Amino acid sequence: MPSDYRPPSAFSSIPPVVKNLLILNGLAFLAQAVFDWIPAGQIGALGPVMWWGALWPAGTSALAATAGEAVPAFWPWQLVTTAFLHGGIAHIAFNLFGLFMFGGVVERALGSRRFAVFYLVCVLGASLLQLAIVSAPFWGGPGTAAIYPTVGASGGVLGVVTAFGMLFPRERIFIFPLPVPIEARWLVPGFAALSLYMGVSGTGGNVAHFAHLGGMVAGAVLVLLWRRQGGAQRLA
Repeated sequence: MPSDYRPPSAFSSIPPVVKNLLILNGLAFLAQAVFDWIPAGQIGALGPVMWWGALWPAGTSALAATAGEAVPAFWPWQLVTTAFLHGGIAHIAFNLFGLFMFGGVVERALGSRRFAVFYLVCVLGASLLQLAIVSAPFWGGPGTAAIYPTVGASGGVLGVVTAFGMLFPRERIFIFPLPVPIEARWLVPGFAALSLYMGVSGTGGNVAHFAHLGGMVAGAVLVLLWRRQGGAQRLA
């Protein structure tokens, strides 16, 4: 019989990796609020946290040469640090709520060590796909595309949601504004299809839809691999 999923009821009941991810995201958001108000030479209005920690397009050095000024550049560590930065209170609240909702049960199913690897792989999958998309306009030269950063834990969180849907497919989840709960096995492909449509069509504002897809695909592949090896349970 399918059941209605209920998240943890207390912070103390959250397993260690998810708890530390929540804390680290909160500390990073605090660092943004503090240090990005401080002028930092060539960094100008951006602030050092966003300049160095957000995910910026690769291949913008030619644009910097033609513009005659410093522009943000891609550095490898941004593939990870971008997942701890956010664009506002609503942004971080939504992502951490999703991690709180689904992360604990997935961590218990996989084990803390494996869940830490899982989350990192989802973040990297999200960042790499998003990096390819936003960097493409600069591969042939300076181009005229705008340089903008990608921030947010959404790729990692949606990888966790994907794992939840695969491990607990018949759990029913209430999604606002739907009047009835939806089983996890339908929620995940539905959200993936919506993200793909919005990413290809360019709708949905400034949301990084391809980062969402990258995290979901990376999560699905890893769960399938571990399931084949006997390391991830399948509950129905």
